[in-house]
Amino acid sequence: MDPALDQALQRYDAGTAERADLKLLTKHLLKRLVAKAPGHAVEVRVPPYGAVQCIEGPRHTRGTPGAVVELPPELWIDLALGRTTWADARATGRLRASGERTDLSPLLPLA
Repeated sequence: MDPALDQALQRYDAGTAERADLKLLTKHLLKRLVAKAPGHAVEVRVPPYGAVQCIEGPRHTRGTPGAVVELPPELWIDLALGRTTWADARATGRLRASGERTDLSPLLPLA
């Protein structure tokens, strides 16, 4: 990791992360997801910091995608780093997943 990511993660772990830290970590981890599972079948949204399309399958071109995962930044960071499981994240009610191929558990953690 680069120094800026390391520092942002340290602040996140300490509970002192600011919006810029959440944005940096979210975007970095979304890029890692796309690198691990390229494609356009599922849209992963982490408002307000980012959204990506990933996983091989039918390409989405207009309107609301058929497969969407949406969750808050803190939950995304914890999932991507393996600090929580997909099942536990779903149980919180803060993760919404609809459509085919939206179970990202086989791809997580990204580390």
